Amino acid sequence: MLRIEQVHKWYPSASGRVYAVRDVSMTFDTPGLFGIMGTSGSGKSTLLHLIAGLDQPDAGRVLVDDVDLATLSERRLTIYRRRHMGMVFQQYNLIGTLNARQNIELPAILEGKSTRWARDRAETLLAKLALTDRGTHMPDALSGGEQQRVAIARALVFDPPLLLADEPTGALDSTTSRYLWTLLSDLAAQQSMTILMVTHEPAAAIHCDRVFVLADGTVRGTIDAKGLDAGSLVHRYQQLAG
Repeated sequence: MLRIEQVHKWYPSASGRVYAVRDVSMTFDTPGLFGIMGTSGSGKSTLLHLIAGLDQPDAGRVLVDDVDLATLSERRLTIYRRRHMGMVFQQYNLIGTLNARQNIELPAILEGKSTRWARDRAETLLAKLALTDRGTHMPDALSGGEQQRVAIARALVFDPPLLLADEPTGALDSTTSRYLWTLLSDLAAQQSMTILMVTHEPAAAIHCDRVFVLADGTVRGTIDAKGLDAGSLVHRYQQLAG
């Protein structure tokens, strides 16, 4: 479903090219929760932006369902992303003048769906994410965990096969973070989704099926995270990252 083929992203400098991502290849052809783990500056967020089509690789290809994202016009890419990808960010990116339900409805309205369809879909997702009593609350009246659940609901409006999450719990406390990691794992299993989560936290990575270790813009290896505790995962990560 998702293939990353020998992708490079570089920036010019006085001494030549500086690589943010170098020769990265990955394949995701089964549902599950997968992690990209690395320290700050390892290239993990850059890679996620390339996968989302928010930036273009300087070499290589990103294919979603065999569609090369670089071949799409900006308009077609925006529509494709809205219909086939969900995106969740650390800072929630909710619109402050819309309540929780309206934030969830927004992608459907932009897609031309009827008001009734958008309302029904939003109510379904609010119930699914245990937010039924928060639908009319404005973002600033919600906790951080509730705002992130609204952001996840918004990303699920069209049941995308691919969900991208960039440090989704980076601004949350440990208890709320554990709840959301479990939620993402359950969504991947129950809805046959491929969820790709960027993180630097071992406590997040142990919820993944498989973790790609990124260092200096390159994939150093993978970790089968099933059954690992945070300490064991850190040990394997250190072995790979160097």
